[in-house]
Amino acid sequence: MTTNWSTDKLGLLTDLYQLTMGYAYWKNKTYRQQAVFHLYFRTAPFGGDYAISCGLAEVIDYLKQLRFTVNEIQYLAGLKGGDGKALFDESYLNYLQRWEFSCDVDGIPEGTLVFPNEPILRIRGPLLQAQLIETALLNLINFPTLIATKATRIVQAAEGDAVLEFGLRRAQGIDGGITASRAAFVGGCQSTSNVLAGHLYKIPVKGTHAHSWIMSHESELMAFERYAEVMPNNCIFLVDTYDTVQGIKNAITVGLKLKKKGFQMQGIRLDSGDLGAWSKIARKMLDEAGLPEARIVASSDLDEYKIAKLKADGAQIDVWGVGTKLSTAYDQAALGGVYKLAALKQEGADWTYKIKLSEDAIKTSSPGQLQVKRYFRAGKPVGDMIYDLGTDFTQVAIVSKAQQHQLENVTSEELLVPIFKEGQCVYESPSLPQIQQRCKDQLTLFSKEVLKNYPTGLEKNLHALKEKLRQSFLS
Repeated sequence: MTTNWSTDKLGLLTDLYQLTMGYAYWKNKTYRQQAVFHLYFRTAPFGGDYAISCGLAEVIDYLKQLRFTVNEIQYLAGLKGGDGKALFDESYLNYLQRWEFSCDVDGIPEGTLVFPNEPILRIRGPLLQAQLIETALLNLINFPTLIATKATRIVQAAEGDAVLEFGLRRAQGIDGGITASRAAFVGGCQSTSNVLAGHLYKIPVKGTHAHSWIMSHESELMAFERYAEVMPNNCIFLVDTYDTVQGIKNAITVGLKLKKKGFQMQGIRLDSGDLGAWSKIARKMLDEAGLPEARIVASSDLDEYKIAKLKADGAQIDVWGVGTKLSTAYDQAALGGVYKLAALKQEGADWTYKIKLSEDAIKTSSPGQLQVKRYFRAGKPVGDMIYDLGTDFTQVAIVSKAQQHQLENVTSEELLVPIFKEGQCVYESPSLPQIQQRCKDQLTLFSKEVLKNYPTGLEKNLHALKEKLRQSFLS
């Protein structure tokens, strides 16, 4: 790895078209116009109803250190256009080298349950600045939000059993593996096998041995015994290298020896075959041998669907090791978050609201400076409303899927909170365990019954404004 991502200024963490648009804003002298952008997703991942917001801490770190270094400016100066001449002129590059981030950023705290079209971030500031950070913000929010959401689905399927994330070897590169481990912890995983993530984020790390340890010895029993001699306080024996029944017997033999020495065999791991059937056999054998405290760990391409089926079939599994299908969000490649301009303001003028149209209704953006209110009745969430900060409203009327939902006798909280004011961070990030606890609390609030008919949508005046703007472009 030639770059230390944690210390680089990351000015070049962007797509070229952000820089070319920035150059056009610069040349047309519109780069100082005030602009409002929103980052959101259009469809909930994995065919579900919600996502878990994640990645804000990395967004904060990125924006705090964002600069263009001398080397980066020299690189940009060397880029050529179609005529072979410099793509950018010197004055623009001098501006980039001198720039300091000065936008306001509001965001939804990590671990919050969010719904489609709700802004996870709202950026307000100079047009060129807000444009240049688009790609990086999407990169920093999309993937961890996807993984945190996947983790909640897996953890819920496990119904209170411990879930271990161990997908580093299958993750999408070093950064993908580290990000996935952090996001999986936010989503409820108790530990990770990723030692670097454990070090960076203080996530508990777990792991014992692989099949190669067994295969490197003359016998499986010898392998277990030697491992127990070295690490008597960390023994979870992998029992399916050769013959699973014999493997369980060998683990019991060593487990009883450990018990006589004052140690406790933590358990066994099953990594192949019919996990449900083997777990029942193993549980019976362990209990009859006097090792009821030994836990049964299962792995082998698990996800929420396989775990739910195994639980329904009465599998005697205590810990679920989930790798590939968690750290890669196996059944969905990306969240599909977008970043859309919603308002512009020239100096001395009022805000002009902007809308993107599409024949696909779901891709038509919402105008304004948006905020999200979550409403409660008797402590339970009853609806989310997206509204424009410039609109006064007395009634809580949410337009969702062409229906209007009127809410009365409710309290509310605003989901977007200040993160940066004029480029200065004003947000105190919670600890990772606090974020994980927030996620757990959110999932408790949003039971399946609550999610079933939960209204989310636009405040009725905002919905009317959006339709008015849409019609004005179509007429």
